[in-house]
Amino acid sequence: MTTASTSPLPVGATEQKGVPKIDHLGIAVNSLESAVPLYSGLLGENPSGQEEVPSEGVRVAFFGTGSGRIELLEPTTQDSPIAAFLSRRGPGLHHVCLEVPDLEAAVERAGAAGAGVVPPGIRSGAEGRRVAFLHPRTAGGVLIELAEAAD
Repeated sequence: MTTASTSPLPVGATEQKGVPKIDHLGIAVNSLESAVPLYSGLLGENPSGQEEVPSEGVRVAFFGTGSGRIELLEPTTQDSPIAAFLSRRGPGLHHVCLEVPDLEAAVERAGAAGAGVVPPGIRSGAEGRRVAFLHPRTAGGVLIELAEAAD
């Protein structure tokens, strides 16, 4: 039997802003060089941007989809989280990113609901956005990224 959450709002939601939106789906790939043409052909456009995030040991490419985005993630180091993911599971869906208006409040609500934050907690992610990740063991088997909405 499951019980309803005692929180009247979902993680990241505020009464003013409503339910958080899906910002992007993160897909781990072995190589952006081979994955970008596939997704460009599938989506009919080139990535809106590519960048390296040294703190995460990853290079990323973003594609718009109309209702969200797809982020391709290629490891840049052998000890990066994406390299570990690829060695364990192979290419595929890595995480779901929710955009939240107040990252600290969302992390606090997630912790109160029993979700564990992946160390080091709140940090700088792609596009210079502040992000935090919720551990899949405590978030229903899914790695969830919380990204603060841009002003």
